[in-house]
Amino acid sequence: MIRGHVIELSPNDNQATYFARACGVARLAYNWALSQWQSQYQEDKAYRDRCKALGVDIDKDKLNNPSQGKLRRKLNAIKRDQYPFMLEVTKCAPQLAIMQLGDAYKRFFRGESKYPKFRKKGVNDRFSLSNDQFAIKDKNIRIPNLGWVKMRESLRFDGKILSAKIFSRGGKWFASIAVQLIDTPKLSKRTGKSVGIDLGITDLLTLSDGTKIKSPKPLKRYLKKLRRLNKALSRKQKGSKNRDKAKTKLSRLHYKIRCIRQDALHKLTTALVTEFDVLAIENLNTKGMMKNRKLSRAISDLGFYEFKRQLVYKANDKGKTVKALNRWFPSSKTCSNCNHVLAKEDLALSVRVWDCPNCLQTNDRDINASINILRHADKVLTHQ
Repeated sequence: MIRGHVIELSPNDNQATYFARACGVARLAYNWALSQWQSQYQEDKAYRDRCKALGVDIDKDKLNNPSQGKLRRKLNAIKRDQYPFMLEVTKCAPQLAIMQLGDAYKRFFRGESKYPKFRKKGVNDRFSLSNDQFAIKDKNIRIPNLGWVKMRESLRFDGKILSAKIFSRGGKWFASIAVQLIDTPKLSKRTGKSVGIDLGITDLLTLSDGTKIKSPKPLKRYLKKLRRLNKALSRKQKGSKNRDKAKTKLSRLHYKIRCIRQDALHKLTTALVTEFDVLAIENLNTKGMMKNRKLSRAISDLGFYEFKRQLVYKANDKGKTVKALNRWFPSSKTCSNCNHVLAKEDLALSVRVWDCPNCLQTNDRDINASINILRHADKVLTHQ
């Protein structure tokens, strides 16, 4: 089992400058390799088309067949002359960036992701390190060509350290360290309880036992400040120091909003996995819901996908079960008492309480949906 631990770093000015340069080198290597990959692919395509038009066999030795291994060797051959500044940072920065491009192409060809895009400066700046190129001791991490950098806390996990990623977020620097655990996590005590969970906008969660849990909605809370900082950023001249300061302020606020949301979701998912043995959720079409212009901001503020991700991996760790209900099941329109199903036009989204015309039971829309989710969820998302 592999776990990642994100730790904030406390670099001095020289160390922060090194990080920025290493991120720049990684970005340059990635973009260079992507450009080379595209041009070589076009050359191979043109050669195949010519051979087909002339009716001759394709000489495979004349094909480039771009790959991350070939591009890494090519960069190593030219970087001393064309990119000497790459030698001033760890060799992992450019090499692993090209390997990540190779992985991106594999995911693209398998249909798992979109075509790789060029990286932009200031957007997810990062560089990676292989496990033989860094070391961790107490609250310090050793970076090649730099030395020891202070961390805000010690590594929580014991096991084989696989890799590290240094990245910037909200004007701060972090290390994400991947560890292969030696000991499996301890299973939680069985409680014999099961619960259905209905995700919503008014209430983040409605449980089948009638409990309703609100979301902190940090984006809504800080929306005015976000707008003000965005306007301040737009007024600054591009390339100026003041623009950099304004951009940092905006980035810090985005990071604060993310931290509030993550903290609330972590506490909530941990409490649910501890209290219940079986947790049933609805398989929502989050991407489709985000296309609704009236609801997209509220949905993104709640973090539906992150809630599901945390719930599944924590349930796996604790030996609990998470089940999902088919997204097409009419959980809100089905009476939890007699299974009578209302017509679509009989239950508008604004109706929060409805009376069943068959058994006359009064149903709270969200509680009724959570009960149906618990009863009918059949797809198991956790390892058994």
